[in-house]
Amino acid sequence: MAPSITSAKLTLSYPLYAADFDPSNSNFLVVGGGGGEGRSGVGNKITLVDTSRKHRISEVADVDLSRDEDSVTSLAVARSSDTSAVVFAGVNSSAAEQQAGRNEHLRSFRLGYPSRKESKPDAKEDGEVELPAAKAVETLALGKVSLFTASTESKKETYQRVLRLSPVSKDTGSRLGVVATGLAAAGEVVIFDALRDSPTQEDVRQRVQLGKGEEAADVDVIEGKEGAYLVAYCTDYEVYVCKIPSVSKSNDSEPQFIHGTPHPDVFSSGKKRPTFRSLRFLTPSLLLLLQNQPNRSGAELLLLEVPDNADLGTVVLRKVLHSAIKSGSALATALLPASNARQDVQHVIAVAGQDISITILSLFHSPTRKVSSSLRFNTYTTVYNVHPLQMTALAFSTFTLPTKNSYSVPYFLKLASTSMSSTVIVHTFPLSPHPQTSAQQGFPARFVIQQPFSGDMAQMGLSVIVSIIVVALGAFLLQAWTEIRGGTPEYLGAKGWLSQRLQDYVALPYMFEDVHVKTPVLPSEMPKVEEVRSRMPSQEDVKDTIVEDVSAIVDKAENLKDTVAETFSLRSLLLLRNKFSPPQDAATTNDGEDENKDDEEYDEDNEDTNIPSPFDLPSKAILVRDSGSSLSTQLHDDESAVGDQGIPWEELTKDQKELWKTRLIEAGEWTLEEGETVLKGVFFSQIGGLVGGVVGGMMGGS
Repeated sequence: MAPSITSAKLTLSYPLYAADFDPSNSNFLVVGGGGGEGRSGVGNKITLVDTSRKHRISEVADVDLSRDEDSVTSLAVARSSDTSAVVFAGVNSSAAEQQAGRNEHLRSFRLGYPSRKESKPDAKEDGEVELPAAKAVETLALGKVSLFTASTESKKETYQRVLRLSPVSKDTGSRLGVVATGLAAAGEVVIFDALRDSPTQEDVRQRVQLGKGEEAADVDVIEGKEGAYLVAYCTDYEVYVCKIPSVSKSNDSEPQFIHGTPHPDVFSSGKKRPTFRSLRFLTPSLLLLLQNQPNRSGAELLLLEVPDNADLGTVVLRKVLHSAIKSGSALATALLPASNARQDVQHVIAVAGQDISITILSLFHSPTRKVSSSLRFNTYTTVYNVHPLQMTALAFSTFTLPTKNSYSVPYFLKLASTSMSSTVIVHTFPLSPHPQTSAQQGFPARFVIQQPFSGDMAQMGLSVIVSIIVVALGAFLLQAWTEIRGGTPEYLGAKGWLSQRLQDYVALPYMFEDVHVKTPVLPSEMPKVEEVRSRMPSQEDVKDTIVEDVSAIVDKAENLKDTVAETFSLRSLLLLRNKFSPPQDAATTNDGEDENKDDEEYDEDNEDTNIPSPFDLPSKAILVRDSGSSLSTQLHDDESAVGDQGIPWEELTKDQKELWKTRLIEAGEWTLEEGETVLKGVFFSQIGGLVGGVVGGMMGGS
């Protein structure tokens, strides 16, 4: 289900470049921008915006700046009261003053708040009674100062690119500010105390000089342990951290390099490296980085664990943003705190993309668990086509956990975004208590934008679906393979998926189709001689069968064609071939005498049949086929007509001969007493699967 998000839009008369909420009162937003120096028709301004209503935001007051100076490039709300707010802004002096070596880039203003009756914002929906918004009581310029080192370049274009203020310290009430240059020959980062309404050079705590051609893409500051501060800044390829003591004005410690983008491999095709666009502290030990891939090929979030010593930081989590974002343009974060220091807290993250979309993510952080095992990015929603033109800034409101469990009043988190199209849009995200039962039970609750178990449930559901697919695919492949190898009946028709060549190589018939013949047959499964003799037919039955089959042969012989093979009894054909074949020398074998004796007994037993030969039988080829349930014998004109349909008895292996002897005995076509000599010259086919099964079994076993 899509989250319930409301938005309100306000269009001003100038392009916007910076925005910040009052940290003490999320009903007021300050934005700034302008047309710059010498641009007629477009002024430079700072505007106070009332955001107390979800569906409508309104302009409260403007600070008109000189059109002979630059536009507002950065700003932050330093402090506020019920009646006013002090705002720091980055505004360059005129080009003439810059060339003269004077660029008072850091300005401070006081914006008066309108007086209105106390109300509960957003307690009503669209039908709420709209309160009249009075104009600000005052808008006053407090001061201006230059904190950057004076440029020695002939063309002076340095401006205040970035301005960040630390959260107000709960213990001391102190606050630290950081500004960084843009378009300077050598970049500079200046750290100063932000306690005064109008800072001076005396408030500078530390200056960080960057290398030639280097600039700080972004900076951030947070209060660390024992009142000390951590300042982080990133260039295109490197991330540094400075440790600022809580009291001392001087600080000689050098910035510590904690992370960098490695150079590409010398053999790689692309020589460009990913660049850092922005960074934000989530906690003193966790730093969030927005990194853009080369050639506008994507954007990625990196979560860096800040080391306590001189070691390098460790990337503990990565998140590749959706493919529509070719590069990220802005980053903002908000903390949803917990009432207990040991409870999980939720961080809300917003990323603006070049496709004019805003992606909202959440991240839970547990102080009691290891960093690497407890963190995961969860996508909350993505808002597309937010502004007509490119976005320039993102800013979250500050959420303060209520001191009283007044759950009847809804709570919200606001996100402001500005654009070069002179538009400011405020999205309002509803917050819900967690755990959800705490509102009814009266326990102190924390508020979240996204319940923590929702991501776990989605991950579990995805894992179950993938597991089902893997098991089903494995069962399908196993069934197909067992069909091909003859282990199961054909339900899928898997043999038909193979080419004829592969079928001949790996396919086997169903091995349990005939329970009397098993493929392959192990030597231990061969029947014993006594069992075979008990199933042998008597001599009288054999003689009667021979007479009947030979008579049928005589009747069919007249219609025998050159290429047509008729079906006969093997025993009958063997009898005729023996009767009408010319005398041959007995084959010499180890037991040749016994085989010759068997042949003589065979002739004597069948001497009274006296059947004439209507054709020259010895020149014909006999082919025995096994259909699985029975044997059939065909007569071909010669061996060439048989082709590759069968294998001569002499070429069969020992195991194949034993199998065929068993099959012939069971079919009543041959007996052990008749000897193997009578089978010489007979072809045996693989169609029934007997011989092929053994060959396939041996190939499969090798």
